[in-house]
Amino acid sequence: MNILRRRLITLIALALVLPSGGGALAQSADSDDPEASPMWQQVRNSLFQGRTITSPADDVLVLDAPTRAEDAAIVPISIRTRLAQSDSRYIRTLYLMIDNNPSPLGATFHFTPNSGRADIETRVRVDAYTHVRAIAEMSDGQLYMSTRFVKASGGCSAPPGKDPQAALSTLGRMRLRVEGEVIANRPALAQLMISHPNHSGLAMDQLTRHYTPARYVRKILVTYAGAPVLSADVDFSISENPNFRFYFQPGGKGELKAEVVDTEDQRFESALAVAPVKAAN
Repeated sequence: MNILRRRLITLIALALVLPSGGGALAQSADSDDPEASPMWQQVRNSLFQGRTITSPADDVLVLDAPTRAEDAAIVPISIRTRLAQSDSRYIRTLYLMIDNNPSPLGATFHFTPNSGRADIETRVRVDAYTHVRAIAEMSDGQLYMSTRFVKASGGCSAPPGKDPQAALSTLGRMRLRVEGEVIANRPALAQLMISHPNHSGLAMDQLTRHYTPARYVRKILVTYAGAPVLSADVDFSISENPNFRFYFQPGGKGELKAEVVDTEDQRFESALAVAPVKAAN
């Protein structure tokens, strides 16, 4: 399915589930009950098909987001988990949902025991006052959810922060880095920074009065020493110049490698040699 067709289907679905009238979206977003969101109910039925979702789930994960965002195009999101990733039980998938965005399911992150911790920090666009959700799916199939209400609007249609030609000149440049001392067999914090305009297709060029065509990062794969650490399916809800902080757990020397694919099927890579030290006795 092409990008425009997928977006059209999403917008039609949104129109069908929301009541008519200019204040319908705001009325839905202002609800104190996260379960009252029509779009959430639709996505929940589609993705999870009546399965039980434990919420709140502060003993498993916590979603941090500003109550009122300073910039709707760059809203910081942090998903912090309370469980160590182990072979016997681990968080397999994290779903990041922004109910009232044109594409509500903004990202799906997949983890392995090699992740160490299934935490994610990133920045997103928010198009209207909305509930933001992080849903964790465990390796045993159990589901847990943390929800925050965010007041922001216009993020998906906001003009880019950089001249389009200048943005294209650095397209695909990536940087990987690790923070602090890396200790063998312990979760290490890493950051992936991607230079990419992540055009939503909803922003109008104020000079030409035409919409800038959609083009954004859609897939991410991170490995360490050849073993998968993190993979993600993402869309234009992720902000311009995508930025992700995540964990990996190195057993010994190896290469931390990131591969990125955008909607034009362009591929970008970055790698970093890592030499963890042994833990002190």
